[in-house]
Amino acid sequence: MKRFLSDEAATIAFARQLFEHLPENLAGWTVLLSGELGAGKSTFARALINAAGHVGPVPSPTYTLVEPYNVSRGTIYHIDLYRVSDEEELRYLGWNELDDGFRLVEWPDRAPGLSAQADLQLTLAYEGDGRQLELSGLSDRGAALVNTLTPV
Repeated sequence: MKRFLSDEAATIAFARQLFEHLPENLAGWTVLLSGELGAGKSTFARALINAAGHVGPVPSPTYTLVEPYNVSRGTIYHIDLYRVSDEEELRYLGWNELDDGFRLVEWPDRAPGLSAQADLQLTLAYEGDGRQLELSGLSDRGAALVNTLTPV
């Protein structure tokens, strides 16, 4: 599905809409967030984490690599792979230990093998003053979720 996001408020609104369509139990879901620097990946991640009920700041995990958020529906792991240079580094991050929660991954292109394990791929691209969003289901449950969203 594709959608034009005219501004930051539209990005936040879409993140909230997507969260509303996620299952009650978030464990095991992986969402990949792609796009150029500044395209809105962190804005989307913050909005989704806030929609899940987190109150407080949501810093970019560029240096910490993983920021966990305990919310009523489980744990959300906000993961930033920008500084990862090799897919093997995921093992040192404890990637397999994060499958008890919802993995929200920025810069997944740093670990190309992640798409085989992911449920959704969200890509943001510059388009004029706004952004073009493309959301794809990578798993059966991800594709089913995409089909529940109303295209605009």
